[in-house]
Amino acid sequence: MLAWVWLVPAFLCALERSPREALAGGWLAGTAFFVVLLRWLDHTFQNYSAIPWPVTWLPILALAAYCGLYTGLVCAAIGRLRGRLGDGWALAVAPPLWVAGEWIRDWLMGGFPWGLLGYSQHLALPVIQIAEFGGVYIVSMLLVAVNAAIAGLCVLGRRRAAPGLGSVVLLLIGSLAFGWWTLSHEFDPAADPARRLVEIALIQPSVEQSQKWDPAYQARTLDLYESLTRQAARTKPAVILWPETAAPIFLRGDPVLLRRFVALSREIQVPLLVGSIDRLPDPRGQFLNSAFLLGDQGITAKYDKIHLVPFGEYVPLAGVLGFVKQWAEFISDFAAGSRRTVFPLAGAPFGTVICYEVIFPGLFRGFVGGGAGFMANITNDAWFGRTSGPWQHLGMLPLRAVENRVAIVRAANTGISGFVGPDGRVGRTLLLFERGVLSGPVPLRSRTTLYTRFGDWLVYVCLGLSAAAWAAASIRKPAAPGRKPPATC
Repeated sequence: MLAWVWLVPAFLCALERSPREALAGGWLAGTAFFVVLLRWLDHTFQNYSAIPWPVTWLPILALAAYCGLYTGLVCAAIGRLRGRLGDGWALAVAPPLWVAGEWIRDWLMGGFPWGLLGYSQHLALPVIQIAEFGGVYIVSMLLVAVNAAIAGLCVLGRRRAAPGLGSVVLLLIGSLAFGWWTLSHEFDPAADPARRLVEIALIQPSVEQSQKWDPAYQARTLDLYESLTRQAARTKPAVILWPETAAPIFLRGDPVLLRRFVALSREIQVPLLVGSIDRLPDPRGQFLNSAFLLGDQGITAKYDKIHLVPFGEYVPLAGVLGFVKQWAEFISDFAAGSRRTVFPLAGAPFGTVICYEVIFPGLFRGFVGGGAGFMANITNDAWFGRTSGPWQHLGMLPLRAVENRVAIVRAANTGISGFVGPDGRVGRTLLLFERGVLSGPVPLRSRTTLYTRFGDWLVYVCLGLSAAAWAAASIRKPAAPGRKPPATC
């Protein structure tokens, strides 16, 4: 609920102060939010790096300050537009400014779209159904519009704020009405009894990160995977998903291990999706974070992770920042894949995103547009222990599901594994460090959404509106200084 009013104080500050002061106030508010949101990174730094506490908080503060800067820039822009266009128009431009900022954070310097405002509503199913039109960005825009309308009511008074407030109320009612209608009609099991289903299973081995790559535990880990896989095969699924880097050694580089997994698939008569590390065949032999589809004849398809984690799977500006590799064991040197593989499962082709990739709407959308009937997300969140990190990671899947009306099956090493329906509803799950298997029917994608077809069209509209407002403000003279009436809220 806080997201519906969180930006009101920052917007009021932007309307009452200079653009520079608005920047400082918005930056502080955004940074404080991201420090709280990203506090789980302290667990990773304390347990898997050489950085001593409390110095572990310095990179967290730096990342939070970077993400919070976008809130500050939006507030600064509102402050500048207010002086040229007036309070009402400045607040009207706040939603497109915000969406433009979130989209820039999605790709700038590799992108870090963690904690977009729309994700705060992942449990509010009627609210997020509009994501099929404009992605998570349209949910963020709705939230910012409500915040701006409340700020306008405080500053402009009821009479002057009525047009904007009325428009936002109609937008909110329309969005909720669409959400409720969609949930009660399209995704009511009785409404579509002919919907095609496919049985999918997954395993959650719950192997501690400290044991995952330890040779002393290798045999025990492989035995555990085989035992869980045989258990999962009892429901005769179309495929069984293993987590990210499940195979503790290079799968294609170990013929004995590969034959063992192929024999397992042949025995249970079910293909396996196995996360493992691969190597490029060039002289450097860089690593690849890969997913292999194994059948009774061997490897049938492979996907190499495209969007790598900065300072986790590669070091940006390695020539300058390469020294950080000495600080933490989780910093690796991976190469990025280049092809969105849709795995050829009989009657139910599917795509796979690995770990962090699920937070990128455009990348995920590419698999669905390429013909995926459902999506898999394999991950290893063991680095984050029992913190809120895995929960936040899971909370982004409902938006990906609704954007493309596609079901998602998530297999995580230590959790949280589970099923997410095309309506964004999180179904059965295995919680953190709960060892076991899950299986169940997954609906295949039955239609193409506006977002799947046209992608970030809303973002481009918002960029255009922001540019137009900035251009209009540039050619207008600043308003004459005068005493503003006190806020009434």
